Amino acid sequence: MDNSSGVGVIDKAAMVLDALESRPASLAQLVTATGLARPTVHRLAVALVHHRLVNRDIQGRFVLGARLVELASAAGEDRLTAAAGPVLLQLRDATGESAQIFRRQGDSRICVASAERPVGLRDTIPVGTQLSMRGGSAAQVLLAWEDHDRLLEGLTNARFTPTVLAGVRRRGWAQSLGEREPGVASVSAPVRGPSGRVIAALSISGPIERLTRQPGRLHSDVVCNSARILTESLRKSGE
Repeated sequence: MDNSSGVGVIDKAAMVLDALESRPASLAQLVTATGLARPTVHRLAVALVHHRLVNRDIQGRFVLGARLVELASAAGEDRLTAAAGPVLLQLRDATGESAQIFRRQGDSRICVASAERPVGLRDTIPVGTQLSMRGGSAAQVLLAWEDHDRLLEGLTNARFTPTVLAGVRRRGWAQSLGEREPGVASVSAPVRGPSGRVIAALSISGPIERLTRQPGRLHSDVVCNSARILTESLRKSGE
């Protein structure tokens, strides 16, 4: 299918943004992904950085920029957060724990939607909170289905191992005990976009005393079912 709009520079800029949708990329990786000449990719990427549509991470790689989030919010077209509301409330009520949606942004993960436990001891993660990709069940989920090189890169200084991520892929869910914060346990499952790619992690979190040291045994079924419901909703909406 021809995706050309007839405006060459716009089409090429869109190719750069598409290439950054799944992960950060170096200039060489962008050249490979787009098939465009290196000088062209460099010129486009730098221009997109100027307009905050693209940013640079601490390793100098290109990542999607904050302006895209602002535009999506202003247009009301973030289907993930729109669809997540009812699912998060149902998950919170079913488990009695706080529920969140995380998306990856460079070397961090961002909470883009949440439903807090209304009373009692809870793990509070406000929308917009930026957390490390080095620990936590959501980080495991967001990394487990990455390509081999990206996965190995993400394991550097991580509090989980390749064996743990292999288990996440096999089971379809992740759990953590005090990885992100002492005393906090969590369970997460992948949310997939229409292409089947993992685009977010759906999580519940709370004190280990309540979730126990095997939180997946208690809650993996309901978390995975909620992630499937959200995935199906996104598929139907054509995100």
